Amino acid sequence: MPIIAPNILLPRKDIDLTKWAVIACDQFTSEPDYWTEVANIANNAPSTLHITLPEIYLNKVTEETIEEINNTMNRYLSEGIFRDIGKCFVLTDRATPYAKHRIGLVLAIDLEQYEYTVGTKAAIRATEGTIIERIPPRKKVRINAPIELPHIMVLFNDKKNKIIGNLYNNRENLEKLYDFDLNMGGGHITGYKVTETAKVIKQFNTLVGETGMLFAVGDGNHSLATAKSCWDTIKQNLTEEQRLTHPARFALVEAVNIYDKGLSFEPIHRVVFNPSEELVQEIKSIEGTTHCELYRNGKSEKLALPADPVEAVEKVQNIIDKYIEQNPEIKVDYVHGMKNVKHVVDENPDSIGITLPAFDKAMFFDYIENKGAMPRKTFSMGEGVEKRYYLEAKLIK
Repeated sequence: MPIIAPNILLPRKDIDLTKWAVIACDQFTSEPDYWTEVANIANNAPSTLHITLPEIYLNKVTEETIEEINNTMNRYLSEGIFRDIGKCFVLTDRATPYAKHRIGLVLAIDLEQYEYTVGTKAAIRATEGTIIERIPPRKKVRINAPIELPHIMVLFNDKKNKIIGNLYNNRENLEKLYDFDLNMGGGHITGYKVTETAKVIKQFNTLVGETGMLFAVGDGNHSLATAKSCWDTIKQNLTEEQRLTHPARFALVEAVNIYDKGLSFEPIHRVVFNPSEELVQEIKSIEGTTHCELYRNGKSEKLALPADPVEAVEKVQNIIDKYIEQNPEIKVDYVHGMKNVKHVVDENPDSIGITLPAFDKAMFFDYIENKGAMPRKTFSMGEGVEKRYYLEAKLIK
């Protein structure tokens, strides 16, 4: 079974959790003001901002930056900032500006049973094409880190909502671990300790599909691929017995039922910086029946893209990739929400925003099991502000 009950680390009870928890590092990558405000909120207090690396700064990362992050992790451990709450799962109840409840379960998955290659029959599979070139800079940050903090969310297919639904209905009998407002408009989150993990794992075992798949990665594809790459490096120097229980073998994730009412699939739009007019015209020449927009200079123009959202993403992305290869000055960012697209384009006059159609989550598991991974950045689980916040942690050394 690809699930284990990990020893979960939480900040000690006197830590201000609103300062502690910050949103996933791959969000708001073209909005430096967002991260400046987060830094002002966290200030010098214990915070996951100080032990993660927002991707807006990834291209500027130095060895000194990575060393400082790892040193801060070690300091938090030595100073007792973290407390070990034992082997368990954490039931999460997240309210966002768009949903009253999104229920998840924090657990650990076995990286030996995860693959991101196309055509895999692994129990845990990627949902988008993995760009191998994106792994090394992330690996530099993780490979010597003593702990991990997850923003990875994996999806499972439980139509009757028996597993998490039963836990949630019984939440009053569970120990409440945290209950607080998230910063930057992220909503509210409550966590409960689940100790009867063997029973839950047995229930998950009944959900394995005909192709052997249990989980599909909804958010954090490249983060999980990085964890896998680190484990593949670490295990080379271990005995077979050591490999069975080494903490780096297991990655902390939040599992969410795809039928959860608080889980929505949103499109991920593109903002292209320094586009050529040829690129713009080629995007506008795509034919289809789904109405989308091309936004520039404060005005919206209609686009007609293919009705199949996967095909639409593929056509747009292929054009962008072709022009980036030919013109290094052209850059692309992946933005959640039309409001954010317009903000980024308005702040960067020599740019365009391209909106894309949403993917129907009812098609999700059939697509992954039968066709494999989608093009990268095909869909987002909710809006940017709904992404997972760093909160729980686990030792990986």
